Amino acid sequence: MKITAYTKEFRYNLKLAYPVILGMVGHTMVGLIDDIMVGKIGTTELAAVSLGNSFLFIAMSLGIGFSTAITPLVAEADGEGNVVKGKAAFKHGLLLCTFLGVVLFALMLFLKPLMYHMKQPEDVVALAIPYLEIVAFSLIPMVMFQAFKQFSDGLSQTKYAMWATLIANVINIALNYILIYGKLGFPELGIIGAAIGTLISRIVMLVFIWLLLRSKKKFQPYVTNLNFAVIKKTVVKKIVSLGVPSAMQMFFEVAIFTAGIWLSGVLGSNAQAANQIALKLSSLTFMVGMGLSVAAMIRVGNQKGLQNFKELRRVAFSIFLLTIFIEIIFAAIFVMCHNIFPDLFVNYNNLADLGNTVEVVKIASSLLLIAAVFQISDGIQVVVLGALRGVQDVKIPTLLIFISYWVVGFPMSYCLGLHTEFKSSGVWFGLLAGLSVAAILLFIRFNYITKKLIKT
Repeated sequence: MKITAYTKEFRYNLKLAYPVILGMVGHTMVGLIDDIMVGKIGTTELAAVSLGNSFLFIAMSLGIGFSTAITPLVAEADGEGNVVKGKAAFKHGLLLCTFLGVVLFALMLFLKPLMYHMKQPEDVVALAIPYLEIVAFSLIPMVMFQAFKQFSDGLSQTKYAMWATLIANVINIALNYILIYGKLGFPELGIIGAAIGTLISRIVMLVFIWLLLRSKKKFQPYVTNLNFAVIKKTVVKKIVSLGVPSAMQMFFEVAIFTAGIWLSGVLGSNAQAANQIALKLSSLTFMVGMGLSVAAMIRVGNQKGLQNFKELRRVAFSIFLLTIFIEIIFAAIFVMCHNIFPDLFVNYNNLADLGNTVEVVKIASSLLLIAAVFQISDGIQVVVLGALRGVQDVKIPTLLIFISYWVVGFPMSYCLGLHTEFKSSGVWFGLLAGLSVAAILLFIRFNYITKKLIKT
């Protein structure tokens, strides 16, 4: 097949993906803005936000991962033209996501004492715990929002979640400025102000998308007259069977990056702050891969509903190729700007903390070079994973991800990070290895599955 058979799909792929990308960037920007603003206070405060968010990221991975089960089910129903089936997937998905959000909030409060036993700097832990207590509550509106987002994505309407997250970011920036630094007569709350800003912005994000979808004619048959008193076990079972493995997939990936945060904390607060800078920047580019992953999930799910498996494979490969092109550009940007980006997160005017600031920037610059290398692996693995979710193949990929990150990646991060002179760079070499193995194994799986579907 000629390459034009794939490249001609680029325009539609980007049209479908760009609102998702902007929305996912918006999610990441909430944390990134917190880091930039908090980093101006001091490196200890930045490390505290990093530690608190490391717990939150794990919970978010479970919530976001579980919610992705809604998209392929709605996309398949949309391909079939079955509104009743799509509405059932949304209603049951929203109910399950709400319950999960409450459970995750309670879990964060239960687990917060673990910070005292993780060999983290005491001053960092003292700041991180009150921050986590507030920001953990945002998990409830966050996971509920994901149900609405994944539902609208499944109908190929990806722009509404984008608008919600962009509005949430504007609110978050304004509240951060007022509450972190004590402006307009408010007290100077530091990182507590950042937590409050994040919580309020996520509540607004949920309310906005709910009101917006209710007002749109296309969504009204799905989001109105929802009778939660009538629950079908078959639908719940279907969502859970897709959602739990999907949640574990995202958990395994986020957990290894979280482990990287904890390993960096063992190396010291400067290493942890530098890790947070590199992680936030690489997370930002990862959101592009996430957006393309959702596009793959939607388009593959539609073709599955139509039972057109040759077209399914062609469409999926067009997204894989587009991802490779984009990630190569990101890798080049990271290499060119690895000495520039870290300066955005620090305050050289804080002379009392200048020595730590210089060390943080030096470490972060070296980590960004490694992050540049794994851009391609990271992009491929997440987009192929989205395509696999589109064909509703989630169990074997979950095992492959576990092997990649926790049999290959984490042991390498631990050994190179804590027992060699590589230190922080060693931690990230392990991350690179895990992502690369995941990309290879998941692609092999997708290639096998789609060839099998075409033959049947």
